[in-house]
Amino acid sequence: MAAVFRLSCVCSRGVKPLFYRSALLSRPLAVALKDQESPYLLSARIHASQTPASGSNAASLHWTGERVVSILLLALGPAAYFHPGAVVDYSLAAALTLHGHWGIGQVLTDYVHGDAKVKMAKAGLFILSTVTFAGLCYFNYNDVGICKAVALLWSK
Repeated sequence: MAAVFRLSCVCSRGVKPLFYRSALLSRPLAVALKDQESPYLLSARIHASQTPASGSNAASLHWTGERVVSILLLALGPAAYFHPGAVVDYSLAAALTLHGHWGIGQVLTDYVHGDAKVKMAKAGLFILSTVTFAGLCYFNYNDVGICKAVALLWSK
């Protein structure tokens, strides 16, 4: 409550705190009160975004797919323990590869800049994910499989 009181004291003296601004990192710590001449709700500033093109919900579907794969991985753990077999092995291979591909893709999105570097990084990630999936499938087909390999690691 004291923080709200102090904040109201600062605002009433003609200074607008940082977190009331729309672009947090590009604004100074305090701004004169004259910027408050066009009052509108803070929630309108936070949620104001342009609507995407009609029918374009690819980002939402991608986010949903990432969550489905994460939940699938949680379910595949007990399934691999109680019912090891080819179906679970190949499901683990696919889910682990997708999960890793999307995770590393987000790291690349955050840290790789420049058109040529982004294209090379995405191509490298695609090659890495393809080799990973092919290697896991090869291991499942020609060796004991992921489930039994983890069980063998735990047994010794």
